[in-house]
Amino acid sequence: MKLQNSSAALIIAASLLLSACATTAPSSGQAGTGADSTAVSTASTARNPRDPFEGFNRAMFSFNDTLDRVALKPAAKAYQTVLPSFVQTGIGNFFSNIGDVWNAANNFLQGKGTEGMNDVFRFGVNTVFGLGGVLDIATEAGMPKHQEDFGQTLGTWGVKSGPYVVLPLFGSSTLRDTLATPIDIYGDPWAYVYPVNVRNTGTVLRLVDKRASVLDAGNLIEEASLDKYVFFRDAYLQRRASQINKEDD
Repeated sequence: MKLQNSSAALIIAASLLLSACATTAPSSGQAGTGADSTAVSTASTARNPRDPFEGFNRAMFSFNDTLDRVALKPAAKAYQTVLPSFVQTGIGNFFSNIGDVWNAANNFLQGKGTEGMNDVFRFGVNTVFGLGGVLDIATEAGMPKHQEDFGQTLGTWGVKSGPYVVLPLFGSSTLRDTLATPIDIYGDPWAYVYPVNVRNTGTVLRLVDKRASVLDAGNLIEEASLDKYVFFRDAYLQRRASQINKEDD
């Protein structure tokens, strides 16, 4: 039981870290099938047929991991130390509120009108009554938060995920999600904030805030005796398959 609990904790930690460290939230998995779920064996050491570019991917994973250790993680620790928790919560809420615009768009594109309207109302309520999104009034009012992206939308439309790839800076992805990434970037309202220096500063703040929110999860994975590359790959594919298959329920 203790081993099962530890494995579950590691899977949750990896999912949190993957969500936070990616600039976007690309998806994988094939809509309408269980192929992705059966292809994934978490923390497996066997060669995964969905990872034909493993040599390249491992090199990119090492690059990203080094960048995280020397730059992003220290910045996140300093951020967490300097800023009071309520300020960190407000910053996270602010950027999460902006993200609801793109969440709504993708829900509508996936034919989920109810969820899309929920996201529209969330954005309106939090923007007007939550000090521009600093306070998450909508969640307490019973409007749930969704996490949608164009990769999930393509999966819902039946586009197959293709092989697993690791992108420099962006991290875990698939061929389909790589193609969706530019759409996600330009679908984010923050991409249109001016002046540019404000947008760039906010982008860095957003990334550091996300990384700070999963420091404990990252530490849990660091302490585990496992192949980090394989673990992150399989956890990513499993999580994205679950998100795509959820759309078909």
